[in-house]
Amino acid sequence: MTETSTPELEEFTRRYHKLILSSQTLTLSTASALGVPDISYAPFVRDNAGVFYIYISELASHTTNLLNNPLASILFIRPEAESRNLFARERVVLSCRVKEIMPDELIYTNQLQALQDKFGEVVGVLRSLSDFHLFALHPESGRYVFGFGKAFTINSHDSSLHAV
Repeated sequence: MTETSTPELEEFTRRYHKLILSSQTLTLSTASALGVPDISYAPFVRDNAGVFYIYISELASHTTNLLNNPLASILFIRPEAESRNLFARERVVLSCRVKEIMPDELIYTNQLQALQDKFGEVVGVLRSLSDFHLFALHPESGRYVFGFGKAFTINSHDSSLHAV
């Protein structure tokens, strides 16, 4: 890949942030304790440090997977109808370290309120159910692909892009 100029890199950085901001759900890839892959989705909120929070039920296999194997990948992808070429859809993939947030932690109440502010009273109903868990997904590495020949690694510390 050729070297990307600073203004161009700034534009791609803006685009990758915009793709995440345009999403209300993330695609979640987990693995069971035996290594069996599973893919699902979850509504999310994101804090100023770039950590994603999801509130999910024990009835879903991805919850058990995260409790037993605290690693996940998440995907944000441009909708098919908005993509010029389905072989080169714009996307962000982040590899995350996952931590369950316990109800006695201050951040638990804050992030559940953020979820309720974003998604409405359904979160209040879910909060009354005992099988839901709050997880923090901390990105450790990532990749942003804009199209053919336009791929970047994502620095997890400052969200900057670097040409591959």
